[in-house]
Amino acid sequence: MTPETPVPVVPATTSFEEFVPKLLASYQKFGGLNNSDALNLPSKRAVGEICEDLLQLLFPGFHDNDVVHNGKLADLTSRRLTDVMTRLEDQVRKSVRIGRPNTPTGRTPPIIQKFCKALHIVREVLRTDIEAAYNNDPSSRSHEEIILSYPFIEAIAIQRLAHRLYRAGAPMIPRMMTEWAHSRTGIDIHPGASIGAHFFIDHGTGVVIGETCNIGNHCKIFHGVTLGSRSFLKDEAGHVIKGLKRHPNLCDNVTIYPNSTILGGDTVIGANSTIGANVFLMHSIPPDSLVIYEEKQLSIKSKVAAKHPAELNWSI
Repeated sequence: MTPETPVPVVPATTSFEEFVPKLLASYQKFGGLNNSDALNLPSKRAVGEICEDLLQLLFPGFHDNDVVHNGKLADLTSRRLTDVMTRLEDQVRKSVRIGRPNTPTGRTPPIIQKFCKALHIVREVLRTDIEAAYNNDPSSRSHEEIILSYPFIEAIAIQRLAHRLYRAGAPMIPRMMTEWAHSRTGIDIHPGASIGAHFFIDHGTGVVIGETCNIGNHCKIFHGVTLGSRSFLKDEAGHVIKGLKRHPNLCDNVTIYPNSTILGGDTVIGANSTIGANVFLMHSIPPDSLVIYEEKQLSIKSKVAAKHPAELNWSI
């Protein structure tokens, strides 16, 4: 018998203290440190947990392990709302104090109040998104299936919430929320994007919707679609100018098929238009347009004919 290969003995390391000074020097030189003597920055983990709990508020029972009874819904909602708003307020306060940690700004309470007032409105708009998914996807069997299993619903729910915070003036937190949804769903929608009712993203993977997009009602897009920026204007010092309109607008009833790219802040897709798959577009189109690439000749050949050429050769 072949003797067993001896397992190498690794010397026990008693201390890692020798590496600490280099890490500390790195913190000082390159930044990226999430604490100071005064106040931490917002926490990615905390914001992710807040997103989870906001989904419970929007869809009671759909994100819960336990059954939610109607008789206990009022008390449950009250406790949940108080808890999640307290934690969200703490994260927003940290975000508005970035750069001046010891100076109260007074901005946080009005932001949270505006956000709370919008929660029932967000639910109403999400109902139209669920209806759009049900009406546009022949594979859907129920509204419940859509809420439970469609990544698009999770992505648009978080984006619509984050958009309210964005409009209320909360820095950083809205983007952290939509990036949390992005990491879970593969759908990247900036919180600044304004999106109308009855919106539907079919499949969703790889969709990118930029900050200054304005999307009308009853719009539908497929996976791989990008609504992006054409270029970045720079000032005399060579720095990118921020705050400009960079992304396209979609009017009502626009459909965009997979892997199409539409760029530019001046680009407007007219109402009732359809953009076919794999289109690259950087200019406006009028209402009721159909934009496609004319199909090149497609050849279909038999694998059998490759061995016996006389048997079959199709071409269309």
